Amino acid sequence: METAKSPCRHAETQRIGQRRSGCRSPGRTGKGSLIVNQYVLDTSALLSFIEDEEGSNEVESLLQKALDDEAVLYISTVSCIEVFYVTWQQQGKEVATERLRLIDDLMLIQEPVDSQITKVVGEIKATKTMSFADCCIAGLAKFKQATLVHKDPEYEQIEHEIKQLKLPYKPKKQPN
Repeated sequence: METAKSPCRHAETQRIGQRRSGCRSPGRTGKGSLIVNQYVLDTSALLSFIEDEEGSNEVESLLQKALDDEAVLYISTVSCIEVFYVTWQQQGKEVATERLRLIDDLMLIQEPVDSQITKVVGEIKATKTMSFADCCIAGLAKFKQATLVHKDPEYEQIEHEIKQLKLPYKPKKQPN
């Protein structure tokens, strides 16, 4: 008998995925409140957590900080699209759909590429040699003045413009 594929390999996902009602606010900034750190998770960071890859502990720590109201975590809608189609291609539609549900349950604020972010994304795409998806994600981080969390060397070309938390890069595959 074949076992069903799990949408997430990370052991802590269920606990961290326990979203508390009303906790997706963009941070506390009122009188007597602390300004919390803001982060944008790249698709590679999300997949690192979901797949329990190297770097997943750092993402888990950020998710815990979000649960404790010590950080605000954003993701671009583009990252959700990437997680969905990559998972569908590799593991099927059912697992891809389940992963989107998981992402919805995490302490993440999903941001679309709206008219305010469009110019920032366009500026990055016009001046850098990055994929469109990475420009959208970097544009969100720049617009929010947030730290970009990733494991993608493509972002090195903007490290002087956007604060980054680099997770361990995947080793490049050696040619046979």
